[in-house]
Amino acid sequence: QVQLVESGGGFVQTGGSLTLSCTASENILSADATGWIREAPGKQREFVAHMSRAGVRMYGDTVEGRFTIDRDTAKNLLYLQMADLRPEDTATYFCYFQVASENTYGRGTTVTVST
Repeated sequence: QVQLVESGGGFVQTGGSLTLSCTASENILSADATGWIREAPGKQREFVAHMSRAGVRMYGDTVEGRFTIDRDTAKNLLYLQMADLRPEDTATYFCYFQVASENTYGRGTTVTVST
């Protein structure tokens, strides 16, 4: 089973930017898709971003226009570039590796956006 390790989380002020990384133990193009979700205390899991093997991108409504998903296939890295961060973006972010509609997740990296 693929192993995923997220990094890049931390503390940032409102309006700031942060880039998260996700390192996969397997070729990310072997996945049907990869992406990011987030979980905040007391809130439901929320879809953030998704990229198909072909490179088609999708975003959650709350991050559209502010976040960008990207990848480096040579390094098996998935990125989430986050800009114009808001306190409501505070959450633990998990990357996923999707094969046959089943997702494998990493352990997550936490982002805290202060006012």
